[in-house]
Amino acid sequence: MPLDASGTKTAELYRMVMPDHLCPYGLKAKALLERQGLKVEDHHLTTHAETEAFEREHGVDTTPQVFIGGERIGGYDELREHFGQEVQHEGDTSYRPVIAIFSVALLMALATSWAATGSLLTVRAAEWFIAISMCLLGVQKLQDLEGFSTMFLNYDLLARREVRYAYLYPFGETLAGVLMIAGALIWLAAPVALFIGTVGAVSVFKAVYIDRRELKCACVGGGSNVPLGFISLTENLMMVAMALWMGIGAVW
Repeated sequence: MPLDASGTKTAELYRMVMPDHLCPYGLKAKALLERQGLKVEDHHLTTHAETEAFEREHGVDTTPQVFIGGERIGGYDELREHFGQEVQHEGDTSYRPVIAIFSVALLMALATSWAATGSLLTVRAAEWFIAISMCLLGVQKLQDLEGFSTMFLNYDLLARREVRYAYLYPFGETLAGVLMIAGALIWLAAPVALFIGTVGAVSVFKAVYIDRRELKCACVGGGSNVPLGFISLTENLMMVAMALWMGIGAVW
């Protein structure tokens, strides 16, 4: 691998730097190389013609391109793989969206509990966690109703009989969550959450554990790669539990 006068390893980076376009992957590649302790020879491709000529010369379709020791490593994803870092490929399944939603919901619930009661560990904190989770999951679905409904129809038993239910589900989940956060109109929120949670749990259980189907879950929206299974079943069971808990509490 080439070294500069000080003995630092060097890498060559070719990236697009134009008045109307600064390649974000080029910036990421440069930062990654520097974090790995390499000195970067940063070559700017300042016009589309220059970029196309570079791609033809090296037989590549995209930039940025990284060379280390005279060997072409490739673009940003290939560079991450070269350094042994995880690369998420299109179509790969991931629980990251669900983990992010539940983590933020938990922090929001604890913050709300602290602001309202001066204590983190309260019964209301647990209730707020589930209710906020419902709202965040509902927002994910509402961003792309068509995409969500398409994925939902793959496994939900009621939606297959009545397609309009696939469009109503996110509104019901979000409405129930908002009302449960406020502790208001539980006579409405609890039955809605109980109904959609029960239907959802039965549908997921049948699809995954009886029919053994490998499907993507629509729980975080239509574009997700979260596998249908334990997480989606948990989402629905949480709604059922919350509905029963708050419904019984409202009656008593």
